[in-house]
Amino acid sequence: MTGKGQGFGFGLGKMRELADAFKKAQQVQEGAKRLQEELEQMEIQGEAGGGIVKVIVSGNQEPLGVEISPNALEEGAEVLSDLVTAAMKDAYNKSTATMRERMEELTSGLELPGF
Repeated sequence: MTGKGQGFGFGLGKMRELADAFKKAQQVQEGAKRLQEELEQMEIQGEAGGGIVKVIVSGNQEPLGVEISPNALEEGAEVLSDLVTAAMKDAYNKSTATMRERMEELTSGLELPGF
C-alpha cells in the first residue's frame, strides 16, 4: 500500500500548519481577553468648547462621567446640550480609535483571514 501514514492526504507539513494556526488563534484569544480587561480600565476623555465640557468613557465606550465648568452654564441650555453632545462624540471617537489600534497591534503579523 502506498501513501501509508498520510491520513487522507494530510501530510505532516499540513498538520504542523494546522497546529500553528490553532496556537495563533489561542494567542489572539488570550490577547483579546487581556485587551478587553485593559479597555475596561481605561479612561478616555472627550471635550468640547475648549475644555469647558468634558466626557469620560472607558475604552469600551462605557460612560464614566461628565465634567461641566461653571462657565458652560452661562451659555444656556441649548448651547450646553450641544457642547455635551460634541464632547460625547469626541470621547467616543477617541475610544473607538484606541480600540482599533489595540486590535491591530494584537493581530499584526498573524496573517489571519478577516483581520
